[in-house]
Amino acid sequence: MHSDFTMKLLYLSGFNKLRLFNGKAKGYAEFINAKKRVPAYADFLDSQEFSYPSFNGLVPNLSEIPLMDKVNYIKKYKLEERCLNGKIPNKNVVIDESSGSSGTATNWARGKYERQVNAKMIAFGMRNLFGDSPVFIINAFALGAWATGVNITMSCVKFAKIKSTGPDKIKIAHTINDFGKNHQYIIMGYPPFLKSLVDEVNIDWRELDVSFILGGESMAEEMRDYLIKKGIKKIYSSLGASDLELNLAAENDFTISLRRLLRSNELLRKRILNYDGAMPMVFQYNPADFLIDVRENGELVFTICRSGYISPKINYNIYDKGHVLQYQELLAICKELNIDEGQLIKSKTDLPILFHYGRADMTVSFYGANISPVDIQEVIYSLPKLVETVHSFHIQTLEDEQGDKGLVIALETNERKGALDANVPELQQAFFNNLANINQDFREARKMLSSVNQIQIVFYAFAEGPFSDADIRIKAKYVD
Repeated sequence: MHSDFTMKLLYLSGFNKLRLFNGKAKGYAEFINAKKRVPAYADFLDSQEFSYPSFNGLVPNLSEIPLMDKVNYIKKYKLEERCLNGKIPNKNVVIDESSGSSGTATNWARGKYERQVNAKMIAFGMRNLFGDSPVFIINAFALGAWATGVNITMSCVKFAKIKSTGPDKIKIAHTINDFGKNHQYIIMGYPPFLKSLVDEVNIDWRELDVSFILGGESMAEEMRDYLIKKGIKKIYSSLGASDLELNLAAENDFTISLRRLLRSNELLRKRILNYDGAMPMVFQYNPADFLIDVRENGELVFTICRSGYISPKINYNIYDKGHVLQYQELLAICKELNIDEGQLIKSKTDLPILFHYGRADMTVSFYGANISPVDIQEVIYSLPKLVETVHSFHIQTLEDEQGDKGLVIALETNERKGALDANVPELQQAFFNNLANINQDFREARKMLSSVNQIQIVFYAFAEGPFSDADIRIKAKYVD
């Protein structure tokens, strides 16, 4: 456990190579520990006929260690078998579960030490983002056994006033009205819920000091613009995974300025970004705590390097897509392109930069074009008629009797709106024109269509059609 002063030393610029080496050394130590003490992991390695990674000098080649994921490891072995010494400790352990948005919910066990370290890091990060003034946190993540809701409350209670309302707009409105304007509020939740909170609750956000911390899924930069115009003071996103940890990587003022520069500078986008489509999220992370190995297919593989976790994760694939850029590499690219560094807010540290494109399996394929939820979100925020109206969306591809494929974007209106006329030619044309501007592959795919009717948007009233079974407690399901 470190003091704030010690942690600031850990993040000093100029030491990222040392942090990376430290992460690899700690990752190897976690591998040895798990191999000896975790029955499931020992069996997993035996099944893969793997003993030890090779070394390049003093550096272990951790990428040689077999990949684990939810299918070949989590679902194959019982929770007890995945814990140190093959059992769940009898006290100081929290059992939570993932939302089950990709299938059946999964149980996770988190010990006292790992919860303490994570809480300390969250407190340190919050002070860096919001200063030392008191904060009133409203936890709008799903409560009950859900991993994020449970752990956010426990992590924040030591440094803030916190009320855990869950995703309940009426409770949040009552809380703000009851406690008044003399608080610095930070509301945490999923992006679609917080957007609907701003749209549908009768509160003048401009009169309050309210900031958002978003998690669970990506958001378009246009959403940040929209929410700030509505009166939200600051908006930051965090990358977490129930499988691993709440806060693997995070936005800050520097990464937001970089994302905005990428949005406005085509040369920089072409030089840095690896994939076509909507803008990736941009985070920084500490490789001494979480090693990220980017595979050839762009999938991100994580190793938790912190000691003391009762269920170690080494080379764990959550099937997110992205890539990593070192901070000094970014500065060199900006210099090469004659980009004034003054266009970026100076980073407080030289931690590596993670470009996160979302789930590798959260896309639909249409005439060779991979269309992601973030693409659709960005289109919605580019059209004022939709921003105020749309609560959620769903992407579906169909095939008719002649074998022609169709792309249908279902748009759910918010609770204050009724079903809208889906046959608005101007709106439909604008929607797919903007999608073509965002996604180059779709621009080419559209040229192959034999009929304009193969692509369409369809409006549904709130909680109707494909949205009738939506569960507000968990992340939205945008793709079948």
